[in-house]
Amino acid sequence: MKLWKQIMIAFSLAILIGSLLKAAGLKDIAIAMQPLGLVFVNAIKMLMVPIIFTTIISGVTSLADSQKLGRMGIKTFGFYMLTTAFAVFIGLLIGGLISPGVGISLPDAASGGAGAPDPDAAMSIRDLLVGLVPANPIASMAEGNVLQIIVFALLIGLSINLAGKKGAIVRQFFDSATEVVFKLVHIIMALAPFGIFALIIWVIGALPVNELFSLIWIVVALYLACLTQIILVYGGLLTLVARLAPLKFFRGIIDAQAVAFSTATSAGTLPVTMSNVEDNLGVSKKITSFVLPLGATMNMDGTAIYMGIAAMFTAQAIGIDLTGAQYATIIITGTLASIGAASIPSAGLILMPVVLGSVGLPLGAIILFFPIDRLMDMMRTLTNVTGDATIAVLVAKSENELDEASYNADPIE
Repeated sequence: MKLWKQIMIAFSLAILIGSLLKAAGLKDIAIAMQPLGLVFVNAIKMLMVPIIFTTIISGVTSLADSQKLGRMGIKTFGFYMLTTAFAVFIGLLIGGLISPGVGISLPDAASGGAGAPDPDAAMSIRDLLVGLVPANPIASMAEGNVLQIIVFALLIGLSINLAGKKGAIVRQFFDSATEVVFKLVHIIMALAPFGIFALIIWVIGALPVNELFSLIWIVVALYLACLTQIILVYGGLLTLVARLAPLKFFRGIIDAQAVAFSTATSAGTLPVTMSNVEDNLGVSKKITSFVLPLGATMNMDGTAIYMGIAAMFTAQAIGIDLTGAQYATIIITGTLASIGAASIPSAGLILMPVVLGSVGLPLGAIILFFPIDRLMDMMRTLTNVTGDATIAVLVAKSENELDEASYNADPIE
């Protein structure tokens, strides 16, 4: 049975059993599943640093042609910026249509008057740019600072290429290390249905349903916006730019989407995304090793959508109309902030003050998002991962690194 089918069966059973346990007053049993679920989450997080570090170095060293490497980098970054800007815009649009903040009264702690942009929030973007180069790369790995790991890996890969024959042994080492890491990936993903089963039972058991009900329209707005991004933006790019069938693409990455939705971590899903994009969509390893690890950190379209909806919700809740300049500021700030979003669950909550503060909205409104963030984080992550895979296919197509026979082949059930 395909992995995504196993995961969806486990997911469905977990929702059913978790709901029954909660209805029967056995919430403690559901919560007792937490350790098993967290063990699985920790296992996939464990893969994040080694797979990003080894695959980026292996990907860069496979591109000895520095001109091609630069061209790929420009294309990748350009596509990421384009789709992220669309994502913030769609979040604002759907937020305006659904109006999730209308009729919501912010608690006293959240309704502080709008004022000047928060200086600490503005500083975070500056600090992001300054902190791209790690002062201590080992500390960056220990702390899971993905952007700094990527920069360090890119520099190591470029240095290996510049070393020529003397760097051949190091190049072979990282190629072998990449294969070893992927073997570990297969071992851990074989246990995914069991880990996700425990994880979802725990989430359902601990979910404050009464608190969620009044905020359901925020969830509806986010899911609708993410589906719009997936179908119109990603599907449109595949159809109009790459001249490929979108349905073949979506069928090819369904395993990665299932894992992303269940675990809510883009970096944790990265091994499955890379496997799907290579095996099911025919993208070469040199493209996936370069584009996808970058996307796991830079291409946070689901988070960008979240930023737009959060801004609209907050403005509606306090009864103010945003100006054209404020909309433009939200799009720019949301795009830049989402590029630096950590690929871990609930990273959007951390970045929300950057966007709200940029247009003087009350930062305390973030407290209303905590009870429902997990529901939204799952869809945000699915969108992020789908966007990463889309850009990988687009870059591969433009670089003649796409096996279209594999892309169009019917999957093995």
